[in-house]
Amino acid sequence: MSDVSVKICGLTAPDHVRAAVDAGARYLGFNFFPKSPRYVSPEQAASLSGHVPVGVAKVALVVNASDALLDEITATAPVDMLQLHGSESVERVQEVKARYGLPVIKVIGVADAEDLVAIDPYSDVADQLLIDAKAPKNAVLPGGNGLAFDWRLLAGRKYWRKPWMLAGGLNPENVAEAIRMTGARQVDVASGVESAPGVKDAALMRAFIDATR
Repeated sequence: MSDVSVKICGLTAPDHVRAAVDAGARYLGFNFFPKSPRYVSPEQAASLSGHVPVGVAKVALVVNASDALLDEITATAPVDMLQLHGSESVERVQEVKARYGLPVIKVIGVADAEDLVAIDPYSDVADQLLIDAKAPKNAVLPGGNGLAFDWRLLAGRKYWRKPWMLAGGLNPENVAEAIRMTGARQVDVASGVESAPGVKDAALMRAFIDATR
């Protein structure tokens, strides 16, 4: 289980950013979805980015974002990657990559085996894939709901052509088992390392990353 990369998503405060970096996170996610308790503005993200050392990737999470919003984010905050967490089409992923010249992570929600079929077309265009638990119908948030899917769906699979991350309901208690069952080399966590919605906990972040090792 050694050398699993961790992405901690939805950071909102400088001390949480520093704690995530100190714990060993390799990706830090900034959430630009206004309905999320983890929302930050482009200006806030720019300020938080000042606490991120070289070598740790700064990821902008957006949901069906317009070019205008992406223009504002990329002009204001020094992000390294764009995470498309909505219902963006394969064509939209291609457009975003071409327009901004940044690596794109496409999130695909999974609830059952049928959902896995949707992943392959994105593996042709996205730089990375993020396999998350599908949000319940009528959910306000597309992710960060603390829900897991059946990891057995990924067990023994021949994986996609691109690097991928596992997300959805992960926490310090279950992440080692999730890695064992799926073979994931990268994992993503938001609510599983929080003391309250949007409030990261330094001890939980460290425990989570320790558990991946």
